[in-house]
Amino acid sequence: MKIVCIGRNYRDHIRELDTGGDIPQVPQFFIKPDTALLRNNDPFYIPSFSNELHYETELIIRINRVAKCIEEKFAHRCYDQVGLGIDFTARDIQRECIRKGLPWEISKGFDRSAAVSPRMLDLAAVGGNIQDLRFEMRLNGEVRQSGYSGDMIFGVDRLISYVSQFVTLKIGDLLFTGTPVGVGPVSIGDRLEAWLCGEKLLDFDIK
Repeated sequence: MKIVCIGRNYRDHIRELDTGGDIPQVPQFFIKPDTALLRNNDPFYIPSFSNELHYETELIIRINRVAKCIEEKFAHRCYDQVGLGIDFTARDIQRECIRKGLPWEISKGFDRSAAVSPRMLDLAAVGGNIQDLRFEMRLNGEVRQSGYSGDMIFGVDRLISYVSQFVTLKIGDLLFTGTPVGVGPVSIGDRLEAWLCGEKLLDFDIK
């Protein structure tokens, strides 16, 4: 399986990073390896190679059928469950790679950098509309990110259609759909919790 991650999919998040870039005209994506998975609310250990490790809370979609060059109008057939994930990012390394014009996969794809909720929710059970879901992340009990899927620049069906033009999506693949405003650093001793539609899905420690 693979983890497909969408970048720059919420306007306010683009502004907070202050990268000077325009709103993207097409989805931007990168892929994390399966070794990036952090499951079962296991602790996240800050890697020694970064001094600025950030959280990015995201709605995630589990692909339930093979999708290659699928039209957007049929993309809704490719999923029926949703969950939450954290795209951990070595921001200092990413910033330096961007400055030098280098690829920045090493800041995103390192081991255990993709926390995935232990359970997924049936989309039908949370209203059935993928673009009408709310999620929230708290760090040490304080709300840091509040997201609404309706604020995405590119909706989930558009993302699936676009990615599938380049990379075949397979059963079990995970799609991280982008993070809303509010990203920030984590430190040893922090506790991270996240809810989707009122259901608590993530609860783990930073070590």
